This record gives sequence, structure tokens and C-alpha cells, in this order.
Amino acid sequence: MKMMPLALTLHAPQTVMVSSSPIYLLPTSSLHNRTSFRAFCSSVSPETIHSEGSKAEYKPGNLDHFFLNSFRDKLVKEVGWDSEKPGYDGLIELAKALMMNSRSNSHTKDAAVRILKSLFPPLLLELYKILIAPIDGGKVAAMMVARVTVFTCQWLMGTCKVNSVDLPDGTSCNSGVFVERCKYLEESKCVGICINTCKLPTQSFFKDYMGVPLLMEPNFSDYSCQFKFGVSPPLPEDDDTLKEPCLDVCPIANKRHEIQRNVDVMKCPKA
Repeated sequence: MKMMPLALTLHAPQTVMVSSSPIYLLPTSSLHNRTSFRAFCSSVSPETIHSEGSKAEYKPGNLDHFFLNSFRDKLVKEVGWDSEKPGYDGLIELAKALMMNSRSNSHTKDAAVRILKSLFPPLLLELYKILIAPIDGGKVAAMMVARVTVFTCQWLMGTCKVNSVDLPDGTSCNSGVFVERCKYLEESKCVGICINTCKLPTQSFFKDYMGVPLLMEPNFSDYSCQFKFGVSPPLPEDDDTLKEPCLDVCPIANKRHEIQRNVDVMKCPKA
């Protein structure tokens, strides 16, 4: 998921310098209708997202806690109750509830899309799609959201970096995001949660509401994930990710297996 690409605003951004890289502070409404600021970098320093020769664990800062709490608040409104667990553990419990309480995978996806939409002022998304997405065949918009994804979503996914991906027109572009080991997948331990609350709704959100095609390729062996902004996903019947069995440690599959012995434990019942 899952995702807070902010590249356009109705008010003039303020600029500050951090380690020689400008950071733009965008005014937006907080949960309590007070003016606050969201930020994105014009360029992301490799040192901030990837240590050379190592895979250091990402350490969240104050802005990350704000993003987590905002996202969790939207989850609570969608699910209808809050977890007693603090922080990230509570968020994972809510994500599981979102999927398990849904009537279908499609219903889960729609709910997740609503959560993503609710994080942005509606006019911001519309203007981005109309004004930014068409520039240079969509490459500018794709590169912008890739960088903002790295800057704003490491609290959710873990350490990641912008990388180059091949586009459908035969060119390559720095519009990819490589997640070394997705924290969301590792903590949920469920292919169904990954697909139905993250991959499918995130792909739909960027395409439908920001005008940026996105293909997400999670690797269920090493928990890495490749985002390809500017690349459209295949049809569901041609997407091998949707055919993956659940993880051996999937708590949802194991729970269902205990209740219904005829359920194949090698396949997540929600994937």
C-alpha cells in the first residue's frame, strides 16, 4: 500500500534545505482541520534510503509516525473498530480484519482504494491527473510518485530505493521503487493481505485517480517488491502473482484449516 504521492497543491509550497536537497512542504488539512504540512523531496539521497553494501533496517522518524497514525485512523473508520495493539502491530491487525470481514476480495480492494483516496484532498488528485500525468507521455508523473513513495512510505514497507525500470515504449526510466524486504508482507505473513489490501488497490488507485499506471511485483520468497510506475499491470488471468499459494506461516490459512479440515492449507483462502 500503500502511497502518499504529493506533487501538486493549490497553495504555493514552502522550501527548506536539508543536506543540500530541497524539501517542499505542502499545506493540507489535518485530521482536526488545522493547517499542517506534508513534504516530499525533489531528489532522494541514496544515503537516506540505502546503505552501500548493507540492508540496514529503516528507522521511522516523527513524520513517519504521523503517516502511520493517519493511515491507521482511516483503517479504523473503514473497519469500524480499533485494535488494542499499539503502532504497527495494531495496523496489521486492522488490515487482517479488513480482509477477513469483507464479503469478497473485490470488496476488500474497493475498501482499500477508499482508504487511499481519503488520504488526499479530492481536488489534488484531479489536478495531478489532469495537469501532471500527461507531461512527457507520463514519465514525469511516474518519476515524481516513485520518489515521493520512497520518501513517505518506508515506515510501511521498510528500506527501499528508486531504480530504473523498462517502459512499454522500449525506453527505461527512473520510475521504479525496489523494496528490499517488505515489512507489510513480512508482518502480515499472508499473500491474500498483500494482494487484496496492497497490490491490487494500489495499482487501481494510481491509475484511476492519479493517471499513473503501476505494476507491483511482490516476491513471496524473499519478501522484496518491485514497483514499476509507468507500466500497466497484466490482465488478472495473466498475472502470476495472483496464482501464488499462501505462505507456510500464513495465520489466516492455518486458522481456516483448523476450522475446516477440507481447506487446502497450501492455498490462502483469500488470495
